[in-house]
Amino acid sequence: MRNVGRISLVDAAIGELRQEIVSGAWPVGSKIPSESQLAASLGVSRLSVREAVRVLVHAGLLTTRQGDGTYVTASDESQVALRRRLDRAAAMDIIDVRRGLDLVAARLAATKRTPEDLERMREALERRVSAGRSVDVDAFADADVDFHLLVAEAAHNPVLGDLYRSMSEVLRDSVRKDHCMERVVLGSDTSHDELLAAIEAGDASTAVSVALAILDQQERDL
Repeated sequence: MRNVGRISLVDAAIGELRQEIVSGAWPVGSKIPSESQLAASLGVSRLSVREAVRVLVHAGLLTTRQGDGTYVTASDESQVALRRRLDRAAAMDIIDVRRGLDLVAARLAATKRTPEDLERMREALERRVSAGRSVDVDAFADADVDFHLLVAEAAHNPVLGDLYRSMSEVLRDSVRKDHCMERVVLGSDTSHDELLAAIEAGDASTAVSVALAILDQQERDL
């Protein structure tokens, strides 16, 4: 890797890092050098390296694992773009199905929930908030899906519950990819609390509206 010099900064750093990936010097699955090592080899500041890495993470070539480092996830940005389009199409299909399921689940849960149902939903939301504050994506996804499954189970319709459970793993994947946890950390997402409040109040109309608004936000996140 050549020294990019003082005038190149972030753009040249991006080009050098991309070249290491495309050339196969850093194969897919490999861990790239640390921020300080890259800064030294490129002759730029750690801030410039950090920004270059951020750009390549956004492009889908790299992924950062908290407490571990940064890894190569792809070597072809055109393939990344194609995969994202396919993922978005699949995610839209899931949201379309969920609109029907969540509408029925919210409406029935508001009229059939028990005190035990409400307590389990409340506990799932507490786990969800805690995981968001800890930036634990997997725990957040588990708690989020658990909450929606508990809403479906509060409808006390076995078929609805079975349908929701069959989608649980796909739902976890979708939660991991959207910006839901980020909004929880920033305190800007109160929709799930609002859904629980509407169900607890027996307000089926509001419960349905909030449930669908949650899905509308997920669609905007795609």
